[in-house]
Amino acid sequence: MARMTEEEAIALDKKWTEITPKVGPNGSGFLARRRAAHMITIDGLSADYLFSKAIADHKTPAEIVSDMIQERLAVVQ
Repeated sequence: MARMTEEEAIALDKKWTEITPKVGPNGSGFLARRRAAHMITIDGLSADYLFSKAIADHKTPAEIVSDMIQERLAVVQ
């Protein structure tokens, strides 16, 4: 996973402590606009595997899943 610089960490902290995210009805809030509403649930074993693989490869779990899907799609085509 990518590491933040000290300046990035300070800017992120400032953003979330000074600006409160706005929520809205029917998917018009902050998280829905960021497509965070498309989360899925996985079992504990899969989660442990994803996090271990992400740490080993210095990637996010989302990048690991994306890579796995891309590999499967390449095999099918």
